[in-house]
This record gives sequence, structure tokens and C-alpha cells, in this order.
Amino acid sequence: MTRPDPRQTAALSAALSRAVDLSALKARADAAKTAPPTAGTHPSTPAATSAVVDITEANFEADVVEYSTQVPVVVALVAGWSAQSTQLLATLEKLAAQDNGSWRLARVDVEVSPRVAQLFGAQAVPMVIAIAGRQPVDAFNDVPPEERVREWVDSILDALRDRLPGIRAAEAAAPAGDEQAAEPEDERFTVAENALNLGDFTAAEAGYRSILAAEPNNADAKAALAQVQFLARAHATDPSVIVRADISPDDVEAQLCAADLEIAGQQVDQAFARLINTVRRTSGPERDKARTHLVSLFDLFPTDDARVAKARRDLASALF
Repeated sequence: MTRPDPRQTAALSAALSRAVDLSALKARADAAKTAPPTAGTHPSTPAATSAVVDITEANFEADVVEYSTQVPVVVALVAGWSAQSTQLLATLEKLAAQDNGSWRLARVDVEVSPRVAQLFGAQAVPMVIAIAGRQPVDAFNDVPPEERVREWVDSILDALRDRLPGIRAAEAAAPAGDEQAAEPEDERFTVAENALNLGDFTAAEAGYRSILAAEPNNADAKAALAQVQFLARAHATDPSVIVRADISPDDVEAQLCAADLEIAGQQVDQAFARLINTVRRTSGPERDKARTHLVSLFDLFPTDDARVAKARRDLASALF
């Protein structure tokens, strides 16, 4: 099992491409250009060409929509009160600094610029949308580990390198020898991983918890801890629960345990279908419990896994 690639589901990307009209703010943006700049707004400063910019309605059209014809623009919808926003922004800013302008990070504070957030139909923060050629091309709305965000950014650059001229230009202009030196292996992770390989879930969990005690925002440790907890839970579950779940469809706890065992046994479609059917049959707290458990299982797979994409669509249908 691996943590999900941060690419959002095909359903979200498709919905964005249908629903988001990036020219919707153009009239207001054009009007803003003729108005006196507000305090703290400097539309003509060098920040307009930097790899990281702060976006409002006034500069959205120029610094996101039009800029996306040269390089991809990654729009991050965030809020100052959201710890997850802070964590994700730190990752995105680090990667943008490494990539020498081959893509742009556009930060949007949803409290300062609510209309920009409304444009993307944002229901929660953080939310990240990649824009290229004036259109949304991909999105996600979780907080993946840094390596998964790196994979996501690289996949977008690889897909668009021949279509957006600024990508190759920025890469060619990167200073020679700019490659990052390999980071030394973290001994704390090695100890926890060795324990996991030996089947010692308790020691592995303790190892990852100790990392989080020292570094509460360590995304890798959070992801590894979730995996260990799932494996320990599945390992401790009586296999007979699958039979009990099959003969007692209204036993929600049995359905959750049976789904865990089916995931561990690589019966992924069967596990997802079991919990989606449970969502359909239940209501109130039991329904929410089944839905939450199913979503937690999605996190054990890349989100571009076809089985996850189908299950997300089926779950949406069951809920609405």
C-alpha cells in the first residue's frame, strides 16, 4: 500500500473543466486595472514575474489566466487559520523555489479574495488547482507528503513541456549544477520501517509517533502511521467477520472490519462495494461512520487508481 498521489480524482478534474470559466473575473479585473491601487497592492512590482505570487481578483486574470499560457500556474486556495494550508503552502513554496520558474505558485487567501474561491467552487481549504493554457488541468484537496506533491508537479510539467514554451525556457536557464543533493536517510524512519518489516506493528507505530511528537507536521510520518495502523487493525481482525458481515448486512461494525480484511487481501473492488452498499442502507451516525471509513481506505491508494475513482463516483451517487 502507498499513500495517494496528490492528483485529484478524474471526477473532480472533469467537474472543474466543465464548471470553471476562468474568464469570469476578467471584466472585474480589467476594471481594477484602471482603478487606483489599494493599500498593499503593487501590480507592477517584480513579484508579477516571480515563481510565487499572491492573487486577488485584481491580478487574477493577468497573473493566473494569461500567465498559464507560458507555464503551468498552481493555484493554492488557503486560509490563515488553517494549519493544513500552512503545511501545504510550505511544501509548494519549497518546490516552486527549486524549479526556477518552470511553473508558478499562485496563493489565494480565501478570506481576502472569496470570489476567486467561489470561481473554483471551493468547499474547503486547502484546495490546489493546476491551470495551463487558461484551463484547469488537474486538482487535489488534501495534504499529501512532499514527495507525492513533487511527483504531481513533475507529471504536469512532463505532460505540458511541448505545449507551454516557458517550461523549457525556465529549465534551460536553471544554473548548472542546481540539482539537489540527496538528503541523508532519516534513521528514525529506518528504525520504524525495520520494525514494520518484522511485523512489529506496536514498535513501528511508536517509532512514527515519536517522530510526530518532535515534528507534528511531518507528512511522511503521518502517512506511515496511518498505514501501520491499518495493517495492525487488519492483522488483529478475526477472518470470520467476513461471514458475519455477509449474513448480517445491518451490522455496520462487521462491514467495516470485513472491508479491512478484503483490502488487505487485495479484494479492493469488493471492499469498496461493501462499504458503499452500507452507506446506501444506513443513515445518521452509522452512515457517516461507513463513509468516513471508506474514505480512509481510499487514502491507502494512489487517487488515480481506477478502482478509487470508480468508488468515489459510486459513493457520491450513494450519498446524493
